[in-house]
Amino acid sequence: MSTEIDAVGESTESGSTSSGIHFESILTVAKKDFQDAVRSWLFWGLSVLFFLVLVGISGALSYFGEDIAAQGVTTDALVFLVSQVTKWIVPLIALILGWKSIAGERESGSVKILLSLPHSRKDVVIGKLLGRSAVLSVSLTVGFVLAAALVAAFLGGFDIVDYGGLLVMSMIYGMAYTSIAVSLSSLTRSTTIAGAAMFCVFLLFYVVWNSLGVIFRLLGEREFLFFDTVTYTQEFQGQEMAAERRQDWTYFITNLDPGQAYNRGLTFLTDVDMLEQGSTTSAQMFGGELPIYLNDWFSFMILLFWIVVPLGVALYRFDRVDI
Repeated sequence: MSTEIDAVGESTESGSTSSGIHFESILTVAKKDFQDAVRSWLFWGLSVLFFLVLVGISGALSYFGEDIAAQGVTTDALVFLVSQVTKWIVPLIALILGWKSIAGERESGSVKILLSLPHSRKDVVIGKLLGRSAVLSVSLTVGFVLAAALVAAFLGGFDIVDYGGLLVMSMIYGMAYTSIAVSLSSLTRSTTIAGAAMFCVFLLFYVVWNSLGVIFRLLGEREFLFFDTVTYTQEFQGQEMAAERRQDWTYFITNLDPGQAYNRGLTFLTDVDMLEQGSTTSAQMFGGELPIYLNDWFSFMILLFWIVVPLGVALYRFDRVDI
């Protein structure tokens, strides 16, 4: 079959379009990208740090865990502690993995070689996302297994279902950040700009977004514009008393944070009291029934949003840029 090279160095087989999506090409790009990503010293450095932290947590549980084991909450303690570490470290690894995924190849010019093969630009973007997500998932699996093996060996009983739910949720969470990173990387040919964008994303979600709840509450107390508070009745020690909360829409905004969605997803997939206590919003605040966006299962919709929307932006934009 004849092959023609178009103006931007992308090849198209006769009968197919350059903007099409081809499953075999996606798998080829993903496999190559997986192999390239695992050679990154920075990735391995962060992964080793992740492993050491998890093993440190499991080692501490093993050393101090006789009382915990006697209370039957070994897995609960491990899932809770590991989830708090994962919530912070996984975004860092994902953003670094996606940093140069496309921008680096555009900067070096190697993307033209990649596109000279029968891969469309969409194949490249999707393949990069799958390849980098696979690398992160392997890293998570190895770290989680090491931690679980150590705790199980020293403390015996272990709930594989709750721990498996933690691993699955962490993989979805990691894929959401990987999608954001690959999308941003596809928007520029400069790794410097891409790196700055990754840093801004981390600040956005872990500094700015985490502060929104406090900001909304302070604005509501001052009845600033449309931030005024809502009065509701709650029961305390058998007595009803009036209390105030923020406007409904502010809870929707704060819960769009991937980290919040990760926490709520864990309460859906696991049965860990410490997680439920930390993420439960009282239904009394909303007249006895939580809004749909505060239900635990809705967290999967939020993480799906952070996977699909950045990917859609990347597919649209990368198809139209000059390489």
